[in-house]
Amino acid sequence: MPSHPFVAIPVPSAKENHHPTTTQSRAGAACLALMLGGLLTGCAVGPDYAGPPRLDMPAHWSAKPASRRQTGTLDRWWLRLRDPLLNRLIEQAVEANPDVAKAKAVVREARATVQQTSAGLFPSVSGSASVTDNKTSAGSASAVVDTSPYSLHQASFDSSWELDLFGGTQRSIEAAVRGAQSAEEDLRDSLVTLIGDVAAYYVDARGYQARIALAQRTSVSQRDTEKLTRSKYEAGSGNAVDLAKATAQAASTEANVPTYQTALAADIHRLGILLGRPPDGVASLMARSAPVPAPRMPLPTGLPADLLMSRPDVASAERKLAQATAKIGAAEADRYPAVSLTGSVGTSALRAGDLAKYSSVSWSVGPSVTVPVFDAGKRLATVRIAEAQRDQAFATFHSTLLTAFEDVENALVSLSRERVRAAKLTEAAKNYREAARLSRSLFETGSASFIDVLDAERSLYSAEDSLIQSKVSAAKDYIALAKALGGSWSDPVDVSTPIIVDSNTGPHFREMQK
Repeated sequence: MPSHPFVAIPVPSAKENHHPTTTQSRAGAACLALMLGGLLTGCAVGPDYAGPPRLDMPAHWSAKPASRRQTGTLDRWWLRLRDPLLNRLIEQAVEANPDVAKAKAVVREARATVQQTSAGLFPSVSGSASVTDNKTSAGSASAVVDTSPYSLHQASFDSSWELDLFGGTQRSIEAAVRGAQSAEEDLRDSLVTLIGDVAAYYVDARGYQARIALAQRTSVSQRDTEKLTRSKYEAGSGNAVDLAKATAQAASTEANVPTYQTALAADIHRLGILLGRPPDGVASLMARSAPVPAPRMPLPTGLPADLLMSRPDVASAERKLAQATAKIGAAEADRYPAVSLTGSVGTSALRAGDLAKYSSVSWSVGPSVTVPVFDAGKRLATVRIAEAQRDQAFATFHSTLLTAFEDVENALVSLSRERVRAAKLTEAAKNYREAARLSRSLFETGSASFIDVLDAERSLYSAEDSLIQSKVSAAKDYIALAKALGGSWSDPVDVSTPIIVDSNTGPHFREMQK
């Protein structure tokens, strides 16, 4: 004999016609059952989530003394870069970036899921109405008697309510709410990534513009040296080797320009995509060169424990852990009996106007209990799956937190060391500039060899190019630190407006698609 996982145990229901006293007693019993069910909804099975798990966390950053960050001090951190065009690009990116739009849609979906799941706590009610034409015939051995045709009007309301005795629905709602909270943190994480990427590509583009300008200036100076060398050669005081070297050095510097222009175009194209535009969407805005942004104000780093709240990816992972914990309770509740209350009221009459007064009325109400008897361990396995998924969520949360610590530490070290490097490169460029000026003057008067001039100009160009790259690296390290600390958009973000607004969604004739 096949086994069944459920055995439905109906409790005797009442069904009466035109007996007010019996109806009132049955209705009272139904109300009592509903009240009892409401009281029992406070019961729950499964583990209760007690907040973020305690993990070993450093007391302070190893690269910098600890300093408690005040709330909100990282908001709009990019203003510290003091570049109005960058501010505009970030604002436009937040409005139009496709990844952010997708994250907004995910938030809307998660919130709708909460609403959908919450409906399980309430009864469901449906109504129906019908009218039929009827005619009956009665036959005997001697004659057939036909009754007159008549119309029968019927109306009914049916309701059902599954009591959440063991908190399964409450656990599902809890999981949906925490899923919505995780989606909101994912949206914030999308903004952190987007703003950091826009700032980084913008800084990179300004760096390539500066390197192009440097290469062009240097090549002009080196061509002047070539002309001077050619004059000396033609006058008989120079040699062909010096002239060839001067020409080669100028051409080598000029050869860098196309490479930098290619990289600049790639950065500008990426900025266009980040802003939700075609690749050349911001080319006109970036046509005029500007200095590499140089932040002066330090970022408040706070303490490592602050990342639990400030880093959206960490906060999202923690909410996913809470969601997975709630799902264990929902799976566990499925192993317990389920109690449902059902009721219906129906009326029928020969005329529609008589449905409310001169009609036949019937009703029924009563609970039913469904008890899992045998399912070959299916529901227990579902609980074990939920527990394993909770452990996976914990491991993901732990890994995300450790990665956040690593990101901050790396950014702190990179930024502090790059600033030291930039200071040394500034000093080197200053001295190479003076050496190039002196060697050129001495060469013009015949007091220095041409090798000294070439070496000084080559060293000056290398030092100035390295200084520009260092400024770019320092700005990008500053951006990386802001991202690692969770700095993001502080203004409210509208997630209620869908990307596509449908129209004519009511009943209508569908046109054939081509």
